Amino acid sequence: MDHKDHDEQARSPDVLVRCSQDPDLLIRLSNRQFIDSDETVFSIEAKADGLRAAIPDVTVAIWDGAGDLAAFLQQLADDFRGWPGKRTWHTNQLTLEADFHSGGHVELTWKLRPWSSRQAAWETSITTWIEGGHQLTALASDVQAFLARPRNPCSFGGT
Repeated sequence: MDHKDHDEQARSPDVLVRCSQDPDLLIRLSNRQFIDSDETVFSIEAKADGLRAAIPDVTVAIWDGAGDLAAFLQQLADDFRGWPGKRTWHTNQLTLEADFHSGGHVELTWKLRPWSSRQAAWETSITTWIEGGHQLTALASDVQAFLARPRNPCSFGGT
């Protein structure tokens, strides 16, 4: 395998989250990069009628306590019969809130904000509605694939 092949395998496809009630409204996760063994950086873009907001450097680190976004989504999918109240996942630039509604619909509110240390801060949110069964399971799987670290072809298991 040459270097180009390794680079292509390390890339993961974008994750698109479209709202079931308004397909023009979307969230896109893209440009995932592994900074080191502790940090992952990716871009997030929110689009809605007349709105486009993007953060090119959402950083998730093992020490920030946010936990695994894919695991958060998988837990929501596993609880497809519903849950009381809001469930929340967050890091410095992104918060994801999940509410379960009757009929098996899940309301996902994506709150984007640049680094909070900047004086000229802004925040926006986009709410997507998806079906709590198959669609949420597919989203969890897509995010898992998006955030998965490539296997090191030089590593080996040992005793």
